Amino acid sequence: MITKQDALDYHSKGRHGKIEVTSTKPCRTQFQLSLAYTPGVAEPCLEIKKNPADVYTYTAKGNLVGVVSNGTAVLGLGDIGPAAGKPVMEGKGVLFKRFADIDVFDIELDTKDPDEIIKCCQLLEPTFGGINLEDIKAPECFYIEETLKRTMKIPVFHDDQHGTAIISAAALLNALEIVNKDISKVRVVFSGAGAAGIACAKLYCSLGVKHENLLMVDSKGVMYEGRGDKFNKYKQEFVRKTDRHTLAEALKDADIFLGVSIKGIVTKEMVKTMAKDPIIFAMANPDPEITYPDALDARKDVIVATGRSDYPNQVNNVLGFPFIFRGALDVHATAINEEMKIAAVKALAGLAKQDVPEQVVKAYDGDYFKFGREYLIPKPFDPRILLWEASAVAQAAMETGVAQRHIDIEEYKQQLAERVGLGRSIMRVMVSKAKKDSKRVVFPEGDSVRILRAAHIIKKEGIAEPIVLGNAETILKIAQEREIDIKGIKMINPLSSDKRQIYANKYFEKRQRKGITSEKAVWLMRDRTYYGMMMLEMGDCDAVLSGVTSDYPSTIRPALEIIDLAEGITRVSGMFTMIQKNNIYMFADTTVNINPTAEELAEIAICASKVARRFNIEPRIAMLSFSNFGSARAPESIKVAKATEILKKKAPDLIVEGEMQADTALMPDYMKKRYPFSQLQKTANVLIFPDLNSGNIAYKLAQRLGGLEAIGPILMGLSKPVHVLHPTLDVDEIVDMAAIAVVEAQK
Repeated sequence: MITKQDALDYHSKGRHGKIEVTSTKPCRTQFQLSLAYTPGVAEPCLEIKKNPADVYTYTAKGNLVGVVSNGTAVLGLGDIGPAAGKPVMEGKGVLFKRFADIDVFDIELDTKDPDEIIKCCQLLEPTFGGINLEDIKAPECFYIEETLKRTMKIPVFHDDQHGTAIISAAALLNALEIVNKDISKVRVVFSGAGAAGIACAKLYCSLGVKHENLLMVDSKGVMYEGRGDKFNKYKQEFVRKTDRHTLAEALKDADIFLGVSIKGIVTKEMVKTMAKDPIIFAMANPDPEITYPDALDARKDVIVATGRSDYPNQVNNVLGFPFIFRGALDVHATAINEEMKIAAVKALAGLAKQDVPEQVVKAYDGDYFKFGREYLIPKPFDPRILLWEASAVAQAAMETGVAQRHIDIEEYKQQLAERVGLGRSIMRVMVSKAKKDSKRVVFPEGDSVRILRAAHIIKKEGIAEPIVLGNAETILKIAQEREIDIKGIKMINPLSSDKRQIYANKYFEKRQRKGITSEKAVWLMRDRTYYGMMMLEMGDCDAVLSGVTSDYPSTIRPALEIIDLAEGITRVSGMFTMIQKNNIYMFADTTVNINPTAEELAEIAICASKVARRFNIEPRIAMLSFSNFGSARAPESIKVAKATEILKKKAPDLIVEGEMQADTALMPDYMKKRYPFSQLQKTANVLIFPDLNSGNIAYKLAQRLGGLEAIGPILMGLSKPVHVLHPTLDVDEIVDMAAIAVVEAQK
């Protein structure tokens, strides 16, 4: 539970507020300052004067949104004024940046005159790529948005209206599919005739709800002909001729209730009068029109969504505005039209039917989600929303003629994926390679839930043909309990396998002079890890991944006993691929060799360079030490210098330098100035550590303090692909390791 002090501390501690402006270009020297400002800045100014569209090339306009508010309808707080509303607008900026990498200036206007707001936005058009109107009360918000959309050539979007409409519409389409109801025949009751309610009604009608099947309720009851009120023009569209005058009367036999009004106005008794399989979207915040538990208690066939995160089916506007603006900005759209909104609706509805990634599961305390009554729309932290929704919006903008820039939509999806994170982009390369020539991957820990979930994804995506080891009855029971589809996945029980004796004979042949008897060989083949390694040795699979439920030695020992070393290799070694936002580094050896010799360090570097190339990365190797090129002579630094010499002779085609300190390896300008003889002209991307202490400590510090994503551990030096899965790996990371193993097997 969030306390008042928690909230105040969050906003006040450290740098006050939640946002800051940072430079995207270096400004550390006089030359860079001259480029950033005078005289260099004159050149882009003159280019834009000649061609106004170049403002998108030379400035941040194409990635900048103005969040504009006068604070007259802030969240559930009402008219609190522009200054009091500023924390909300800053928060909006945080969400834009976090979910879609869009920069924001929040603009709080001290006026209630809609024409003044309109004029201000119009004057700001040269600054922004789009305007997000926020927390402006109805009916003024309708007039403001209509006028700005008509008079401005950048997207203008009032999120209070359209955000709720788009997200709830996606949930509605999926809910109707689940209960098998025709959108053109359902009866819908709306509670709340403000900005959100009217926008929802309009969008629902665009999707197929009939006007005559819709009743709208405001603070005085059903909006019906003859009520005696003078309805404004926005409400007038939804005034109906009906003898149902109260909310209770309106809800009788209704299929759908949508609430954007006030707490507690729907009772259990009202829910009981609704049609079969009713759909209730009670979205008043922070307290809904009827609570989730009360709605379910009223009847079991109900589907419920709220605005709350502590119940299923949260209708959260963050699923909409960042991604809608992302797509609109990237095609330089002049507006956000109805077709773009419907594209966003359908993208969200479609994504909810896909398997949920492990990283989303982790973000929600390990709860697994599956399309159905309790999972109608994606979760906000699902990174795929950016790809699905922004690309759909951009496509619709191009198809409807409001895009000033036309793009290849598949290339655009790739660019969006890179915004999510370079790590995912790199792994997509590996997955793509794996799919071209799928291999058989054995998972000895077939009774692990994580392994079974990973095997399902690997099979479904065509990354590999997974084989899981263990008792089939046990595996099927676990899969059924956890709702994991393992159809088509091969299961082998070593205890009953007809190949157990064959594998034992071969193992005895390999190890008979190393203390193994034929009886012990047979007994060891009961062990699933030993059995899996023998499958690999005998050609009955192409790779083995194990370790999520066991320690490192118990997995690597069978591998070393059974699988031969690669040609020219004397020791196995381990590495992690470390992903920064825009950079990739290979750290080796991080897992195996405690104190490698100079010869072994050179060997480790060669192995690491081969892995880098599998990732489509041209290796630039730094042999790390506490010394820079002999600056500190000690046995440890001399070893690294010797390793560098050996490596240059063994692999003269590699870009390699050392011995050198880690910061020197990552600062090319400093290196060029101090050590002009260095082969490294760019930042090193393969870092070879002098011992296990330094390598293991470095990768864990980079991961935990630096926030880098670690892919691995990747075992190097064996003649066939074996990888030891760390016990902390999640499902997505296991899938990554499978793709890496398949690509390795292809070689």
